[in-house]
Amino acid sequence: MQALSQLCQAGFSLGIELPLDNDWSPAGQNARMRDDRPHGVPDLRQHAELARQVDRLGFRALWVRDVPLYDPQFGDGAQVFETFSYLGYLAGITERILLGTAAVVLPLRQPWLTLKAAASIDQLSGGRLLLGVASGDRPVEYPVFGADFDNRGEAFRAQVELLRSGGAGQLPDGVQLLPAPAQQRLPLLVAGLAQQTPAWAGEHLDGWLAYPGTPDDHRRRCALWLAYPGTPDDHRRRCALWRDVTGSKPYVSFIHLDLLADPQAPLRRHRFGAAVGREGLIAELHAMRAAGVDHIGLHLRRNQRPLPETLAELGEYVLPSFHHQGASHV
Repeated sequence: MQALSQLCQAGFSLGIELPLDNDWSPAGQNARMRDDRPHGVPDLRQHAELARQVDRLGFRALWVRDVPLYDPQFGDGAQVFETFSYLGYLAGITERILLGTAAVVLPLRQPWLTLKAAASIDQLSGGRLLLGVASGDRPVEYPVFGADFDNRGEAFRAQVELLRSGGAGQLPDGVQLLPAPAQQRLPLLVAGLAQQTPAWAGEHLDGWLAYPGTPDDHRRRCALWLAYPGTPDDHRRRCALWRDVTGSKPYVSFIHLDLLADPQAPLRRHRFGAAVGREGLIAELHAMRAAGVDHIGLHLRRNQRPLPETLAELGEYVLPSFHHQGASHV
């Protein structure tokens, strides 16, 4: 799982969560109303140029959400494009950056086609796929796709088994599902707990995509495996399953960031993140790292400043505090 090793290189890393539009900022809301777009549907006219900039700057991962249907009750169209189709496009216009799903809603998808799509992206990207998976949380989608919302946890487990095995022993003699992934095994990261117990998630999955929170929130969540009922031996086994000494089972989360122009601007928390200058952001990221977080994806839809300018500042002043390999700051 080379992508997981790359994600946690140097012990902590930063990525970007798509879409690449600040449509939740005041200026973005005005542009949305001018363009007659529903709330939560971003303007993607600059997405390719910005994705290339993120790659050049040396961010470690681009994260794509899986939102099959736009539901005005949720008011979030995410990055609009179908997840695997978009990852294929991103694989073609980027060179180094990892491509992650946060996360594919497995019970809504045909399992074999999910496996084929994931393996295809991994091959096309040269082994850059991080496959985040979820059971889903939008009841309106399930009847449309002919899926059972109440049994989504069971369907999730069955699909994880298929993804983990690659379908070995489940096809007629001589029949193959092509292509094989570039990585020896697709890395699977779970969003939340996907209707599973912590023990099951720790045993069967390779990392955790945790909901945004404060450093204290993440510290408590990292202790979840210790708090789950059982004997001391059970606790030690679960911790070993979830995160071994090589750090091969990373804990990933996200920050909804509004990077303020004043580098010294103090941190002001808002839902799922903060408005802050770059010095306060660096301090917050150090606190996240100390709490046990291995990777943070920055979500910029609330950001008030132009995204090319914000990304350039992050690349020049923030990434060098955590990424120790040189990258262009273009």
